Amino acid sequence: MTFNQVLKTLKSRANSAAVLGMARFGITAAKAYGWSTPALKRLAREIGKDHALAQRLWSTGILEARYLAGLVAERQSVSERLMEDWVKDFDSWAVCDGTCLNLFRFTPFAYKKCREWSERREEYVKRAAFALMACLAVSDKAAPDRTFLSLLPVIKREASDERKYVRKAVNWALRQIGKRNRRLNRAAIEVARQIHELSSPAARWIASDALRELRGPAVERRLNKS
Repeated sequence: MTFNQVLKTLKSRANSAAVLGMARFGITAAKAYGWSTPALKRLAREIGKDHALAQRLWSTGILEARYLAGLVAERQSVSERLMEDWVKDFDSWAVCDGTCLNLFRFTPFAYKKCREWSERREEYVKRAAFALMACLAVSDKAAPDRTFLSLLPVIKREASDERKYVRKAVNWALRQIGKRNRRLNRAAIEVARQIHELSSPAARWIASDALRELRGPAVERRLNKS
């Protein structure tokens, strides 16, 4: 499928009501057509992997085109420069999280970017650090505990950021690390307790929500099976 064919397909199924619905969930962009994530994934399978096409789709600034770009880009062709260029363009949590989940977590630069982006000021760049951290905590089954133990101080350091999309991602990363195994669960709970003592509403929310899940029966059952 060519670049023009993809854009024509996206535009042909535009749904203004869906765009308004997305906005109510904080999914906004300069231009969007209202596609659902499952529909975009079906279209991506139809397109197949095409790195040059992914880069052109990203350059449009269209929300759905950028989400597609993360799905059709060739993982082995993703450079550190591309990651830096794309992360600066993030303008919604949906594109941020989707790109981290579908593409960035598979790169050899993923853990490095967790640390680097956590120190950046831009809201969606910082969110990307913790969204990527959460995705890796779920998917990188071979990573040793020390990898995630070393990320817990980063989570604590940024837990006082009051911005909605940052604190939610910090919370997400903490919870996912704490669900990997018993050792990381104990470590994440201890860090959550420390975060709760910080003089910040965001930190208290992050800690309270994480502790509720990490000490809850569902996680306990999961850890008992691991």
